[in-house]
Amino acid sequence: MPKKKKRPARGLYILLLIAVLAMMAVGIALALRSGSKVPVPVPVATAPPVMTTAATAPVRAETTTATTTETETEAVTEKALPPGMVSGIRLSFYHATVYIGDPAIMPLVLMEPEDAFDKSERWESSDESVAVVDESGNITGVGEGRCIVRVTSMSNPEVYAEVIVTVEPAPEYRTTPAMSTPSRETTTMTVDEMRKDINVIGGITYVQGVMIVNKTYPLPSSYNPGGLIPEAAQAFSDMRAAASADGIYLFSHSDYRSHWSQVSIYGNYCSKYGQEAADRFSARAGYSEHQTGMTVDVNWPGDAFNGTAEAEWLEKNCAKYGFIIRYPRDKEEYTGYKYESWHIRYVGKEWAAVITGSGLSMEEFFNVPSIYPEG
Repeated sequence: MPKKKKRPARGLYILLLIAVLAMMAVGIALALRSGSKVPVPVPVATAPPVMTTAATAPVRAETTTATTTETETEAVTEKALPPGMVSGIRLSFYHATVYIGDPAIMPLVLMEPEDAFDKSERWESSDESVAVVDESGNITGVGEGRCIVRVTSMSNPEVYAEVIVTVEPAPEYRTTPAMSTPSRETTTMTVDEMRKDINVIGGITYVQGVMIVNKTYPLPSSYNPGGLIPEAAQAFSDMRAAASADGIYLFSHSDYRSHWSQVSIYGNYCSKYGQEAADRFSARAGYSEHQTGMTVDVNWPGDAFNGTAEAEWLEKNCAKYGFIIRYPRDKEEYTGYKYESWHIRYVGKEWAAVITGSGLSMEEFFNVPSIYPEG
């Protein structure tokens, strides 16, 4: 009988297989170590827009994609400022058309941060043959042309803001510009360093073509449309007729007031209630919307009018005729005035629909302040 050949033990085959696999693993590890790294995918991150002021160093706001590749990144560093140091300046306007012979105009200066310890400022004109500016920021047109008026922080001279001033001869006739209309793309504006939508023409401020008068933006004392402007007068007449058809009686208790009428009215309120209280419901001369010829106090200008059938009808329907409730409920921090259900302002049907539909006050909608200048 032939002898059987001995077969290698099964365990030997297993050991050889393990050894081969181990050698392959070491080889792969060495290859990866000497080669390039494999990119690891990460979620996409977008950087929010960075808002700057005219007085701060420009910061570029871009949408970026975050990755973990070994590419160089640009380090952005900002110069640290001592606590309380002025870091930025914002103005109530950056463009102005001044007529020769008109009273001076003055932008409101807002220095940042609010608790800066030294807010003193220096004013200068790039061409005093065109416009001059005094130490308080009053800009006066001298001769035809264009120049730049700059305000600089005294405590931090690297911080400044500028107004582009165009000086023109006074027009022979002055009329209230026709109502502008909102474009389809109109949205609430965001304050930035160059509000091109704000223009001061002959001492009157327009935002997107709408005349703005509040505690920040005054009218020249000489401005006098002679009463309600024709568009506002006709709109109010149409609204009265519609209200009457609904059994509601509306009338104008007060509409146009001259600068000098407002001097007397405001002074009487201050004598009776004190200036702090008066400033919540009466405007200082020059800062009154009544001087625009676009404002009406309906029926009774007092809190007794709030909640009446007439007030409710007015709030619900005035926008159809081009008016807005100028000082809405719970908006005093923006408008500077308490709720006045009787005080309506004509802006035209298109603007009235947009502003009323937004639920915002005029100051919020156009993103403008309403703060009296200091001093």
